This record gives sequence, structure tokens and C-alpha cells, in this order.
Amino acid sequence: MEPIASVCVYCGARFGDDPVYKEAAETLGREMAARGLELVFGGGNIGLMGAISDAARAAGGKVTGIIPRDLKRREIGGDSEARLVVVDNMHERKMMMARLSDAFVVLPGGLGTLDETFEIVTWRQLGFHDKPIVIADIGGYWAPMRATIGSIVSRGFADPVEGVLMEWVDDIPGVFAALERASPPSKPMDTRPL
Repeated sequence: MEPIASVCVYCGARFGDDPVYKEAAETLGREMAARGLELVFGGGNIGLMGAISDAARAAGGKVTGIIPRDLKRREIGGDSEARLVVVDNMHERKMMMARLSDAFVVLPGGLGTLDETFEIVTWRQLGFHDKPIVIADIGGYWAPMRATIGSIVSRGFADPVEGVLMEWVDDIPGVFAALERASPPSKPMDTRPL
């Protein structure tokens, strides 16, 4: 098994209502660069996406952004030194991000971040990949989602997911601890059913 070399980070195209979210994104970007981990992200240079990309690049990290053509003008506010791959649609974006990544980290974000998170967790549940997924519950942001998932499990609509499909952490040091504990992916991404 190859060690984790690239991490896809799902996060918001806005900063949210608490400066701790931006601080977490910047810290994650810097620390990924320091550890030699490539950042794979949604390609925008606004909000938390821009913060993590800027921090990773400023620290000398490798950054790859994947963005749909129609979102490029809305989510790219200026020039970026990140490698940017432009795709035709959201489905291609999510698939390419998944293929290029050895693990996934979820920071605070909006509906798009929820979409990406649930899709990658579902793909793992279905056996399309075995890549680690870490939810960074910065400032308790994801507590409602965690409660909803707990309810889904307790009501019999899903098997337990915590520690099986994903791991929850409270801060950026917890992200790296979880990635270090995780087994690197042992099989290639199965894209046939997708």
C-alpha cells in the first residue's frame, strides 16, 4: 500500500460567520504543504477554498484545483498559481477530485460541501473506494450533520458509519492524527458503476 500523498479538501466558497473557519483552512493548507501532501480542491479562489489554496501555495505545497467551466467565472476572482483543471460539469469535478486523492477532509461549507461529502461517503459505503474520510468539526459546525447521521443509523436506515466510513475530529491537529491512523487506500477507485 502506498502512503497517503494527496488529500481532497471539501470546503465552502464563503468564509462563514466565524473567523475560526478561515484560520482552520489556512492552517490545514500550510500543514499539508509542510508534510508534502498535495491539496486537491474545488478550484475556486474565494472563501475557504481560496484560503486553503493560498496558504498551501505560500508554504510551497502542490495544489490542484478542479472546477466546472460554468463555475469558473463565479469562483475565480483573480489569478491563481494552482494547477487548475477545467471540466464540463459537477459530476466530472467530483469524480476527478476523487480519483486524484488518497484521502478526504471536510471543512465547514455549504450545500455543495454537503453534496460532495455525502457522495464520497456513499461511494465508500458501496465499496467504490476505501479512502479515509475525515470530518473536521471546526467550532462544532458539523454537529447538526453528525446528529442527523446518528438518527439515520439509530432508526435503522444505515449501519454505523463513525469509525467505519468516516472519522470525526474537532481541530486540524486531529485531522493529521486521523490521517496517520488511517490505512492508505488499498484498491483503485472503482468508477464503473458511477
